[in-house]
Amino acid sequence: MRKYMIPLMAFGTLAFVAIGGLPNSGIKPLHAQQPQQEGPRAADAEPAPFNPQLGALMSMIIQPRHAKLWLAGKEENWPFATYYFKELKQGFQVIAKAVPRWKGLPVPDLVEAALDQHWAVLDFAIKAGEPRQFAEAYGKITQGCNNCHTTMDHPFVHIKVPEASAWPNIEFKPTR
Repeated sequence: MRKYMIPLMAFGTLAFVAIGGLPNSGIKPLHAQQPQQEGPRAADAEPAPFNPQLGALMSMIIQPRHAKLWLAGKEENWPFATYYFKELKQGFQVIAKAVPRWKGLPVPDLVEAALDQHWAVLDFAIKAGEPRQFAEAYGKITQGCNNCHTTMDHPFVHIKVPEASAWPNIEFKPTR
């Protein structure tokens, strides 16, 4: 019993001090010893506007949709390819609105020049369920991306057809 008394008394003393201590004893409770913050807490501040740069938008929006479109088409999952075709086109529209100019260059015009001539062929290939045409049109879209990167002085950002899926949790084969 004695071996438990000292730890029990120490715990009781600490709890007493933490809860409030003695009035006018000079011992302040733990909550009173913390410094007061000045101004609003960071968690209470208004969020900063979301303003990602062009490269971040390309990585977040275009790259995954471009890859998923290929993977769906490769597996001849035409409904899924249709979905990602629309998502990819919409992603470029979002980026063109978010970043209308990059280093003085008109982003919407560059996207249009690089891709608009190829969209209809890719759309037709998907609707017709033509794997060979799909692969050719997808290759032209991919080359259009690389042409745009070269125009924007970023030829080192070279896009290619995905070799494997980065999404093990998505089934690209058609489900029947």
